[in-house]
Amino acid sequence: MPAYFNLQGSVRKAPHSPSRDTTRQRIKFSDDRVCKSHLLNCCPHDVLSGTRMDLGECLKVHDLALRADYEIASKEQDFFFELDAMDHLQSFIADCDRRTEVAKKRLAETQEEISAEVAAKAERVHELNEEIGKLLAKVEQLGAEGNVEESQKVMDEVEKARAKKREAEEVYRNSMPASSFQQQKLRVCEVCSAYLGLHDNDRRLADHFGGKLHLGFIEIREKLEELKRVVAEKQEKRNQERLKRREEREREEREKLRRSRSHSKNPKRSRSREHRRHRSRSVSRERKRRTRSKSREKRHRHRSRSSSRSRSRSHQRSRHSSRDRSRERSKRRSSKERFRDQDLASRDRDRSSRDRSPRDRDRKDKKRSYESANGRSEDRRSSEEREAGEI
Repeated sequence: MPAYFNLQGSVRKAPHSPSRDTTRQRIKFSDDRVCKSHLLNCCPHDVLSGTRMDLGECLKVHDLALRADYEIASKEQDFFFELDAMDHLQSFIADCDRRTEVAKKRLAETQEEISAEVAAKAERVHELNEEIGKLLAKVEQLGAEGNVEESQKVMDEVEKARAKKREAEEVYRNSMPASSFQQQKLRVCEVCSAYLGLHDNDRRLADHFGGKLHLGFIEIREKLEELKRVVAEKQEKRNQERLKRREEREREEREKLRRSRSHSKNPKRSRSREHRRHRSRSVSRERKRRTRSKSREKRHRHRSRSSSRSRSRSHQRSRHSSRDRSRERSKRRSSKERFRDQDLASRDRDRSSRDRSPRDRDRKDKKRSYESANGRSEDRRSSEEREAGEI
């Protein structure tokens, strides 16, 4: 992977390496790998880039496209990234303040000890130097913007501060021996922990207080105070909403408790209500049961009627058919027997006519007629008995 060296000589990864570009394409601004301070435009790695205290590339992802996405989405939803950024800046400023205290201790060990009165006079000179340096940096900024009148007013303030500085230096010089006064007295900047000299000229002070390092630390500290204020407001708002929800729940619980107590105080009313409800339910159930039983009875009655009608019809049909069949059989039998008797009688007559006398012939005829008459009556009787039995 390509790399380059910064001014301190530390190795840094190339900001536009292919691997980081593919990573940026895969993630969203809400991912944990994205720097939340960068989304809020206050990451120390960006602010102090190119200065004497360049921190190198941030370990988390920095991408302007992700910042733009966050700015659009934050208008509709609060992601509370201010808390993460505040923690990041607090740790960075705490480290800077720790270095400042270490530098102060080192100066106290190397430089000659002076009395408290002389130290206060020297501190006054340092304060005026800082004021002059800030005013000169402001003059340069106004001049670059083209605001000449305002820069001229600031220059007047610079001249007044210089006059005060000369007086403070005179007071400080009179309070110390000449040998000790000529020695360079250093001081640590409370903002960026850089060293400042008591006898630095205006140009040196302007370069320091108007430089990117000092202004970057001022920006980080101001942003930290702003984040603290925003986080406190949001926490207060969230606490109020939480307290409001809790009060609503408590009010609902009190209302339920009051209703339950009112029911317990009037048991007769509650019992009568319950009785009416139970009665109405039982009445409705009884009505439904009756309607269902009536419908079942109607269906059963209809089915029984239809079945009885079908059975009677089938029985009548069977009776008529049996009668018809018996009559047909009796008719066939009687006709056959009659034809047979007639045939036999004719044959006997022929024989008797040929063989016997007329008297015998008459006797035989009478006898045959009598037998045929008896046979017909018996046939009729048997047929009537069969019909009666079938019926």
